[in-house]
Amino acid sequence: MAFKLTTTRDAAVANGIKVCVYGQSGSGKTRLCATTGAPTVIISAEAGLLSLRDNDIPVIEVQSIADVHDAYRFLSESADARDFQWVCLDSVSEIAEVVLANEKAATKDPRKAYGELADRMMELLRAFRDIPGRNVYMSAKLDRQKDDITGAMLYTPSMPGQRLGQQLPYLFDFLFALRAEKDVEGNVSRWLQCTGDTQYVAKDRSGALDMFEPADLAAIAAKITQPTDKE
Repeated sequence: MAFKLTTTRDAAVANGIKVCVYGQSGSGKTRLCATTGAPTVIISAEAGLLSLRDNDIPVIEVQSIADVHDAYRFLSESADARDFQWVCLDSVSEIAEVVLANEKAATKDPRKAYGELADRMMELLRAFRDIPGRNVYMSAKLDRQKDDITGAMLYTPSMPGQRLGQQLPYLFDFLFALRAEKDVEGNVSRWLQCTGDTQYVAKDRSGALDMFEPADLAAIAAKITQPTDKE
């Protein structure tokens, strides 16, 4: 038979960790790219890399959907990219805005533009998510939705278009909310919420993480991939 037999224990190590983190502006989503502890490349559709000025991380700047496809081919095919252990897309919300602008320019029907946006972005995000042997981190903006019945506020990843925003959380085994708060002295503490509650959408399919973890991708990956004592 022409198939390779593996085990579920090796799945995370073989395929890499695929993480999506959302948070409000200034919460530190970009800064997470510097916490991988391994060779990393950033695909950036934003001009907000100032927070990484003390680091020396390669960056691929994208200004069109063609640029994003070129970045994917480089990472999946080029020998020059084989040493990168982490691929960071900062942010998928901004990349989606680039795609939407292209679609709106190509059609006068807004509904068609948003439909094409959802299809093209889902295909693109799946492609990056499924790069074998690489850890992938995608950041997204935060969206606030008010429950009409309870009046409670729900926080979710933000993407242009209702359909795309609803589909995004299902793409990942790990969806975290980046929480940042100041104490009375003005000191900022940041952590990743890994389990959802009545306010924040989040999930951890590994079951290896606590509800709140340090905002550190290397620590997250180590905890997910470490051997367990379960038989």
